[in-house]
Amino acid sequence: MSEKPELKSARLQELIKRRDKVLAVLHPPSAAHARIMEKAGCEALFVGTGGVVGAYTGLSDVGTATMTECVTIAGWIADSVSIPVILDGDTGHGSIMAVRRMVRECVRAGIAGIRIDDQPIEGKRKTQSAGVEVVPLDQAIARYRAAVDMKNELDPDFVVMAQCYARDALNGTLEDTITRLRAYREEAGVDWVQFESPHSVDEIRAARAAVRGPFSFMKGKLDRYLDLDEHLALGVTIAWYPGFTHHVTWAALWDFMTAFQTRGVKAWETFVESRRDRRTRCPKRRRMAKVAQSRGLSSNATFRQATSADRP
Repeated sequence: MSEKPELKSARLQELIKRRDKVLAVLHPPSAAHARIMEKAGCEALFVGTGGVVGAYTGLSDVGTATMTECVTIAGWIADSVSIPVILDGDTGHGSIMAVRRMVRECVRAGIAGIRIDDQPIEGKRKTQSAGVEVVPLDQAIARYRAAVDMKNELDPDFVVMAQCYARDALNGTLEDTITRLRAYREEAGVDWVQFESPHSVDEIRAARAAVRGPFSFMKGKLDRYLDLDEHLALGVTIAWYPGFTHHVTWAALWDFMTAFQTRGVKAWETFVESRRDRRTRCPKRRRMAKVAQSRGLSSNATFRQATSADRP
């Protein structure tokens, strides 16, 4: 069973404020993957509009998915695990009132936190795309304040994270980025700020020194992802690695499908043999076992009931 929503948001607050261990945040490609990730030790998940929602819809990360679609998918994932799930809120999906509604729907869906960008609603671009712009600082602060005010009314532990795109924006600079990160934290009152596109470790140091409280950064223009110990050395205790899971699953599926085209069932047999001494969890089966226990049935009996409707 999933934890109560307020417990998940409180847990996320604890995780982002923890000082002795880095919180690694990754994408769950689906609810089933999320369960596997939780069992493997993952502590928090991020449902991105491109990587996760886009995997369901097939749409690009340019604001094409609606707020309802994003909350629905993130809610399914949040309901399937006991660890906190964070939603990518893009630009807030509309006006100040739309931002308030988005936070309310997230809380209702059991989502523990939300990330909101400072790009304009019209002209929203994918992360690391050319031509990105940011809204004026006062508009960005108003957007974040709307989210913070709504969460304080419903669940003060719900986490609001501000992502700043100013470093590579046509109308931004490094200095503007640092000014914005500080303002989002101190004036808007968000729980956590994220630097979208650092160009060097020195830029991360400068931003970290200027901002109090939870802070993270994306890979941006760095030539590689920094490891967990490198985060700690910089005073950063949240590591942003969302895309890892997608690349791993894409590569595994590609390898199997290309082998299947030439070897047929032998490719499957080779896969099974390669996993013989390595446990692979089946999250769907685990869920059925819980249903079976609640009904006083064996997991096999429940499996037969669940699949009997598919028989001719």
